[in-house]
Amino acid sequence: MPDENLIGGGLANGGGAAPPIKDVTTATFMTEVVDASFDQPVIVDFWAPWCGPCKQLGPILEKAVRAANGAVRMVKLNIDDNPEVAQQMRIQSIPAVYAFKDGRPVDAFVGAVPESQVKQFIQRLGGAAGPSPVEEAMAMAKEALQNGDYDSAGGIFSQVLQREADNVDALAGLARALIGKGEHAHARELLSRVPKEQLNHAEVAAAHSALELAEQAQRAMGESDKYRTRLAADPNDHEARFELGTALFGGGQREEGIDELLTLYRRDRAWNDEAARKQLVKFFEVMGPTDPLTLSSRRKLSSLMFS
Repeated sequence: MPDENLIGGGLANGGGAAPPIKDVTTATFMTEVVDASFDQPVIVDFWAPWCGPCKQLGPILEKAVRAANGAVRMVKLNIDDNPEVAQQMRIQSIPAVYAFKDGRPVDAFVGAVPESQVKQFIQRLGGAAGPSPVEEAMAMAKEALQNGDYDSAGGIFSQVLQREADNVDALAGLARALIGKGEHAHARELLSRVPKEQLNHAEVAAAHSALELAEQAQRAMGESDKYRTRLAADPNDHEARFELGTALFGGGQREEGIDELLTLYRRDRAWNDEAARKQLVKFFEVMGPTDPLTLSSRRKLSSLMFS
């Protein structure tokens, strides 16, 4: 576990409080948005439960707002439950994000834009403050996790959770670190603490997929030679190819594992209720949407799906 000084002492010493991110309704919109914007800029995230891109954008927005260290506030408005405000704002597509300042909207964008664009949007509002100690710690922990330093990553995620017990990103990150160390039961117990409404959070979903894949791979890795022998005898042994691909991916040979499942999908996309495609989606979820291998493999899968 890394020394607390590695995260600048900010976590241990308290740091600044996270800016409020809350839900608003038609009844509270005037107070929480229009009136409040005279004190500091307020970002409004117009969303709905059925909106997939909204679920992608929400965590990115919240992360950027927290990184602004209180320079801006953020509220979320469910347009299904509160259609009046969306109608008044003439919002025709979601996610839609508006910035209010001095009682009126001053900037906006529509769609699940990249994180860099979200940061620029907040910086234009005067929220260009540096990252908080928690944000710095999370960045360090995620880098350690990506590099396979599960002990350091787990230590930092644990420190974040000591400060922010409801930090779902940190909880999911700690679960990923435990999975990397082979502590599957501990990871499963940790993920069971995630509130029901947060189960679709991108990091939580990725941790669940990582755990499922790790357990599948653990079972399959001991049988890898058997699956290779079966494939040598019959290249259309789809079960053997599926299990071999899972074992390779779980054992760190990600590209080789993906190639086996792409081959399976090419040979018989409908096998076992499209099991190859669904497993590949789990791989992509675990690796993350910006991983170069995710991007290249998604393109390969798409070309097969639409060929």
